[in-house]
Amino acid sequence: MNLRIILIFSILLLSCQPDKKAANTIKLAHSLGVTHPVHKAMVHMAELVSKKSDETLKLEIYPSSQLGSEQQCLELLQIGSLGMTKVSAAVMENFSPDLKVLGYPYLFRNDEHRFKVYDGPIGEQLLAGSEKYWLKGLTYFDAGSRSFYTKSTPIESPEDLEGLKIRVMQSPTAIEMVKKFGGSPTPISWGELYTSLQQGVVDGAENNLPSFYSSKHYEVCKFLSMDEHTAIPDILVISTIIWDKLNDFEKTWILEAAREATVHQHKLWKEAEEEALNKVKQSGVQVFYPDKSRFEEKSESMFQALKEQDEHLYELAEKIKSVK
Repeated sequence: MNLRIILIFSILLLSCQPDKKAANTIKLAHSLGVTHPVHKAMVHMAELVSKKSDETLKLEIYPSSQLGSEQQCLELLQIGSLGMTKVSAAVMENFSPDLKVLGYPYLFRNDEHRFKVYDGPIGEQLLAGSEKYWLKGLTYFDAGSRSFYTKSTPIESPEDLEGLKIRVMQSPTAIEMVKKFGGSPTPISWGELYTSLQQGVVDGAENNLPSFYSSKHYEVCKFLSMDEHTAIPDILVISTIIWDKLNDFEKTWILEAAREATVHQHKLWKEAEEEALNKVKQSGVQVFYPDKSRFEEKSESMFQALKEQDEHLYELAEKIKSVK
């Protein structure tokens, strides 16, 4: 190979590399506190992106609702004013209707079943479904199972929810579920919930263990009922407006870092669940383990109604249930 060919080859190779002088920064905003395992996983992802890109691509993280609620962050993504966010799949269903299926109670048999769905063809299909709304799902972060916690009375059966105002996310499915159980669903933003519990605007809420602990809601609500009605993941989302501006190298770094951060997050989540349960017990919270079958029976009518109202979504739920 003569010198000229080697020189041309070298120039072409260098031209394929991203410009190291101009670092590209993507803003990532979310509503969780800095001690939350999902936030820690995103910090880990930012470190991975920086390392993989030789610091030519960076993620700048804004936690604790600094740039708005989950809903507001998604809207900022849609116009390209914000790069990335982490939201619950329950909030995403307002933008990507098929994600509604993940909010149905007792959809998954166990954690192994859940992760097989997230990591398989159905999970990929659901992530891709939001792209027409300018929102690209990158990965699922484990958000465990959600249970009820209350101020004045434990929830040991669906009947105990009657007459209680229960905070839910801005999710039609979550609202319908609490109604089926007999409670009065009350959508309130996460940032306003602590004060709402203190002032009696609501009698309780439902969430996973780490969120119950990190939010300090256990200071107000001394009854935790582990009915584990839903297991709704968090989704890491990037604006398609921002995504389409990235080169192939940058896209690869982000996807690889997201996958690696997800594995790391699963480990952090298990540790956080154990810590949260121990800490809230130490603070005086009474933990109850009600008969889940009674809640499951109440929720069956939701699937029957879904079969009549949305055959596509019902079939999707059945596919999820059948994953082995």
